[in-house]
Amino acid sequence: MAKPKSEDKRNAILAAATQVFAQRGLSAPTAAITTQAGIAEGSLFTYFKTKDELINALYRELKLELADAMLAGFPRKQSVRHRLQHVWNGYVDWGMHHPEGQMVLRQIQVWGGLTEESKAAAGAAFGEFERISEDAVAQRLYRDMPLPFLLGALASLADMTMEFMRRNPEQAAEYRSHGFELFWAGVTRK
Repeated sequence: MAKPKSEDKRNAILAAATQVFAQRGLSAPTAAITTQAGIAEGSLFTYFKTKDELINALYRELKLELADAMLAGFPRKQSVRHRLQHVWNGYVDWGMHHPEGQMVLRQIQVWGGLTEESKAAAGAAFGEFERISEDAVAQRLYRDMPLPFLLGALASLADMTMEFMRRNPEQAAEYRSHGFELFWAGVTRK
């Protein structure tokens, strides 16, 4: 009879994978992950059939964790600017406090093995963010630029903001605000 899978062990594997991938990149061997998790090497494959499956699961976990941070206490009835700033604040605060998760998420997003299923599952958590963008377009708030370009600008500026926040935690709130103001001024019509 097969031994039941432990949620704690699965979470330990994902946490170890985050640490190892942040330090060594996605090409790190699974042995490094199992050592970090304190489990036998074969145990990893009880939970994830392949390393690619592990990376896809880690992507979904990190994206859901990020969505929770961005959308906690979300002000649905506020202006586009207020809602977007709420999402921004949640995003950069999460990245400041979870630098390894942010680093690994960036790696996975450009990795060639990310499945459409994982992208769809992770994207489902960001419905409110999509509605903000739709509202901004409908209200003609954004400049005439492709939406993926605007979202890329948001991600790049957020990465820079998080780095400044980490280096200067006593000024984190100030950098968070400045970063949002730069983004808002850059993407909205005058």
